[in-house]
Amino acid sequence: MVREFATRHGSALRSLAMLVGLLATIAAVVVGAVLAVVFAATVAVIAVMASALLGFAGLALRARRTARARADGVIEARHLGGHHWVAYGWSENR
Repeated sequence: MVREFATRHGSALRSLAMLVGLLATIAAVVVGAVLAVVFAATVAVIAVMASALLGFAGLALRARRTARARADGVIEARHLGGHHWVAYGWSENR
């Protein structure tokens, strides 16, 4: 409908329609570029958080291995300060 009107009634409306179409295209490209950057940053943040989670899981597994009971029957106790002690391995010896 607009094309037919523009072709019948001269080039002023045709050039105005082309200009509006060009501006709409540029706006769509800019919005698409901004959304692409936002989603790329989101993926990067998720990747950093996932690697930190895997690092903490690895540290937890390594700490769990070192806190096991000793084979010679001696339990390990750590002083936490004041009258606070934590003993490891005493429940496996009973």
